[in-house]
Amino acid sequence: MTSTFLSRRALVGTTQALVGAALTAALLAGATAPAAFAATQPSKTSSAARPATPAVPPLDTAALRAAISDLAHPQATAAQLRVSGTAGQWYGTAGVADIRTGAPVRADDTFRAGSITKVFVATAVLQLSAEGRVDLDKPVQDYLPGLLPKSYAPIKVSQLLNHTSGLPNESDAGIPQRDTPEQILEHRYDRWTPKKIVATLPDGPVKFTPGTKQEYRGMNYVLAAMLIEKVTGKPYAKAIGERVLRPLGLRHTSFPGNDPKIHGPHVHGYLAMADGTLKDATDFDQSEAWGEGELISTTGDLDRFVTALFTPGRLLPKATLDKMFTLPGADVRMVDGSPASYSMGLQSVTVNGVTLWGKTGERYGYNSAVVATRDLQRKVVYSWNPTHRDKSQMGMVLRIASAVTKPASPSPSPSAGQAVNAG
Repeated sequence: MTSTFLSRRALVGTTQALVGAALTAALLAGATAPAAFAATQPSKTSSAARPATPAVPPLDTAALRAAISDLAHPQATAAQLRVSGTAGQWYGTAGVADIRTGAPVRADDTFRAGSITKVFVATAVLQLSAEGRVDLDKPVQDYLPGLLPKSYAPIKVSQLLNHTSGLPNESDAGIPQRDTPEQILEHRYDRWTPKKIVATLPDGPVKFTPGTKQEYRGMNYVLAAMLIEKVTGKPYAKAIGERVLRPLGLRHTSFPGNDPKIHGPHVHGYLAMADGTLKDATDFDQSEAWGEGELISTTGDLDRFVTALFTPGRLLPKATLDKMFTLPGADVRMVDGSPASYSMGLQSVTVNGVTLWGKTGERYGYNSAVVATRDLQRKVVYSWNPTHRDKSQMGMVLRIASAVTKPASPSPSPSAGQAVNAG
């Protein structure tokens, strides 16, 4: 477990990724994982210029059920998986939404969606770009003057969105120690403001020349959300509500702000303490995550969102939407040398020959993702509730990723489309 909130914000956690460098590194190191996993290669062009996406395999419902049923490896209290699209549908659950009452997980139960927030923020920024109100090639310092240290090189808005900004690691000075689960819960009600978060950036030069490398950084989206507020004159959550949530009817999706609670039916998140007992971590002030990770949603709302987002003209005109499917050029690589995998707002991975675009998310007690093929043949939304925030979470993620992309087994299985509880 990393030591502080700030170091967690600065690093690419393996538990944050269904896709990308962490998965690739695990495979290269010989970790147990589906052999067909491969990192997406960077491209200088939009995926629209690539060969047509091959048909995705039929759903293997037995594999889908098995992927979420094992709540001991890693330890988790619940899981739900929604697979949809033109190639088949399935929804299943495992575990319980509340270990105190034993209530089952239901489709309308909300959960903390973490960094999936970034896709909503990127969508709003790209909408403003399409409207001529934001220039993606203009430095963010021009929109937010005096916010970043003067020693920083100009950082384009586009470089925030695709994580090529080069922002340096934040300082840990003055941040409460949170090395243990007990310390994490002790500080669950700490209150942050966007300016206080940005103030943790140190003076000095950026880590690398903006646009030359890629490094996943939550701070990029704190700045992007502040940009939305500056340009629209509204809180970023209200702007996204008007532009995305209400037009799409996403009634179960919200930005909690300083409210630490999840209201209405929801899945609880838990953390295992040092002695192994589970403590409810559902109540947690999300101001520390803000524009990079405070979203609350459901699998159904996220499915509806990705469907609209990937449909040209619904949320973004095609020319602008193409930017979300365009990776940096081949000369831009992650700071660890692996291929770049982030576009403006999305991340890409190829699993068992199926290329998926989307985003993962993580908060204490919650791990989630929304991904889809660009043609919407296959859409995948999952949310599950790990009790440990460490690399063990990759076990569940790898099982789900394999199950939603592997060819169906020849043995009979229940028909696609039925809702099940996997146990």
